[in-house]
Amino acid sequence: MAKSGFTSRWAFIIACVGSAVGMANVWGFPYKLGNNGGGAFLLIYIFFIALFAYVGLSAEYAIGRRAKTGTLGSYEYAWASRGYHKIGKIIGWLPLAGSMCIAIGYAVIIAYVLKALFEAITGSLMSVDTTTWFSSFALQPYSVVIFHEIIVAGTLVTLLFGAKSIEKTNNIMMPLFFILFAILAIRVAMFEGVSDGYRFLFIPDFSKLSEPMVWVNAMGQAFFSLSITGSGMIVYGAYLSKDEDVVDSAKKTAFFDTLAAMVAALVMIPAVFAFSMNPAAGPGLLFETLPKILQQMPGGQIFAIILFVAVVFGGISSLQNMFEAVAESILHKFPNLNRQFVLAMLCLICFGIGVNMEAIFHWGPWMDFVANYIIPVGAVIGAVSWFWVIKKDEILDEINTGATKKHGILWYSIGRYVYVPIALIICIMALLYGL
Repeated sequence: MAKSGFTSRWAFIIACVGSAVGMANVWGFPYKLGNNGGGAFLLIYIFFIALFAYVGLSAEYAIGRRAKTGTLGSYEYAWASRGYHKIGKIIGWLPLAGSMCIAIGYAVIIAYVLKALFEAITGSLMSVDTTTWFSSFALQPYSVVIFHEIIVAGTLVTLLFGAKSIEKTNNIMMPLFFILFAILAIRVAMFEGVSDGYRFLFIPDFSKLSEPMVWVNAMGQAFFSLSITGSGMIVYGAYLSKDEDVVDSAKKTAFFDTLAAMVAALVMIPAVFAFSMNPAAGPGLLFETLPKILQQMPGGQIFAIILFVAVVFGGISSLQNMFEAVAESILHKFPNLNRQFVLAMLCLICFGIGVNMEAIFHWGPWMDFVANYIIPVGAVIGAVSWFWVIKKDEILDEINTGATKKHGILWYSIGRYVYVPIALIICIMALLYGL
């Protein structure tokens, strides 16, 4: 199937940043940072982001561009290069299933955010007890149906024309995401008592570096924040021109993804310290703690709208990638199908299953299962495929196509002997301990 690609490297990078930026940045990173010692966690996180972007993310871009297709076609291509075509035709279905499964639960979370945005606009959010308010829909089935429908249908519209519509919508959503969070961070900096939050964030407690779980949590957060799941980023690589430098593009994606995590942390961490709240509150950080803080500040309603608009943008851009990965692979397998029909069916499946798990005690276990079992195994399958299955000369040739600086045995060795074992460690920790 002929593919229309992104119009420029920056359009590609913005789309990839959109895929990577989402709830992992908005509440996952501040929560993990708050729960793992602040600055020490940040140092380790940045180290792993740099490592994973350099080899893992660039390899996913490269294999998509090499195979000229997304998840299923890329696994077929990689394994066929060693004569294992039949294995390749089967093995890609697991990481692809991970994309679809995570989309089902993810759409529910963004529906929560859209509900919060709606109530921020009406003003009702500014006068409620936030714990009671959150429980009123998080603990009730079929509690956000309309918002759920809007998120799924809205994402469908942004995907109708492939890379072209993904590019156009992300060119709007991603700059606004950063601008809106920067506005919030500036406003939070004006609170009294924020200095403790900044110290927690930027001054490492080096004793934390001796704690293995701080390293493991930072490693896992970096891995999944970059969306290196053996599926999603491959399809964007398939839309990338041969003139582009995939390693440089991966570095820029990682930079902006980390910047997104930092601006979210610069909003949440100082704010919770200023108001003597818990920086390790998980989902409650976004739906209980921050609304409570916003209620107490002048102009809080405006800043609540800014916050939830930014989070909706980040969520939709990630959901785009999940749907696109699945749709492209289905169209690769069945090229006679109509793209609009395939997308509509995926959205119906996503909503049809997801609407029955709108209560947190349904989608929470679903997301835990996908994140702890399907996604890590799929990511390992991808890592092994790119560094142990496809021939070294072939992956290096693609990595160096369009590159301003050539990469050789060092890049490949880091991928094969450092990145793959780390992916395996993350997978084992997830399977055994629910990382």
